[in-house]
Amino acid sequence: MEARVTLTGRVGGPIEVKDTTGGIRVASFRLGSTPRSRRDGEWSDLPTTWLTVKCFGRLAWNVGGSLGKGEPVVVEGRLRTEQWQTKEGEDRERLVLNADVVGHDLNHGTANFRKVRVEPRPAEIANEEATAATDPALRTEEGERIDPDTGEIAA
Repeated sequence: MEARVTLTGRVGGPIEVKDTTGGIRVASFRLGSTPRSRRDGEWSDLPTTWLTVKCFGRLAWNVGGSLGKGEPVVVEGRLRTEQWQTKEGEDRERLVLNADVVGHDLNHGTANFRKVRVEPRPAEIANEEATAATDPALRTEEGERIDPDTGEIAA
């Protein structure tokens, strides 16, 4: 089963941009979504739900250069459970949204789009393909390979 969702909310802090050991760009940020409720003619905020959003490849580059803390966004992608072990040996897990699409929520303001043209060099393409095949950070819990450009499960 694949859980595809679309969420709206605000960027909760700085965008963290990193490269994997294989050179694949990954951007992540916290998304806060606060629903509102109207009761007896009065609006009130309900508790905020926080979720980590991860972006890969070109999307990571563009998110890192486009979004900032507090900005309203729309994010579409797949929910995944990340699992890891702490230094103390404790098992941990968290729900993460692997984004396919990220954009500003234009219900709250305007934006100016600027197309970025990136032409990878042949050596970079070969390195990305080799890295994607072996980098554990680019695999699902089931061991399926994640495409570094789209964040989708690769065949």
